Amino acid sequence: MKPFVPLFLASWIALLEVNAVAAAAPSIQVYFSPKGGCTEAVVDALSKARSTVLVQAYSFTSAPIAKALTDAHQRGVNIQVILDKSNQTDKYSAATFTQNYGIPTFIDDRHAIAHNKIIIIDGHTVLTGSFNFTKQAEEHNAENLLVIDDAALAAKYTENWNIHFAHSKSYQRKEPAERKR
Repeated sequence: MKPFVPLFLASWIALLEVNAVAAAAPSIQVYFSPKGGCTEAVVDALSKARSTVLVQAYSFTSAPIAKALTDAHQRGVNIQVILDKSNQTDKYSAATFTQNYGIPTFIDDRHAIAHNKIIIIDGHTVLTGSFNFTKQAEEHNAENLLVIDDAALAAKYTENWNIHFAHSKSYQRKEPAERKR
């Protein structure tokens, strides 16, 4: 009977260690475009947001993603968006859209291109990859999206988001110049 107890304890400890590793392992989902469900994955992740959403985007024109952001904002989720400076001069850009819905919107003009495509949700979920938040990216481009549930990784992305936020400027829509007749 004695040999059974140490073997049982060793098996039980090994099982606990496996479960601890499994619990610590990040959950990762991957999507590809065209037409691979990237937009739906972003919308689904945003629908689960409860406290915060931090966005960094180069190009952001997807109506379903914009709607999911505004829906989250209306649920009381604290959302902040940093966009590339190209969004500042477009006639009607994501910056105008998010600002019109009362979402704090900032422009990162410190770089040649602010090419990040990142969404950090509730301090534990990171969406990233080459996927631009656009209809073109979903329907025609070859792009990828990772949805990673990992608080440690989200903390690193949040730290980087804060670095860019520190030098970004609040979005002020620039009216197009009057046309000369």
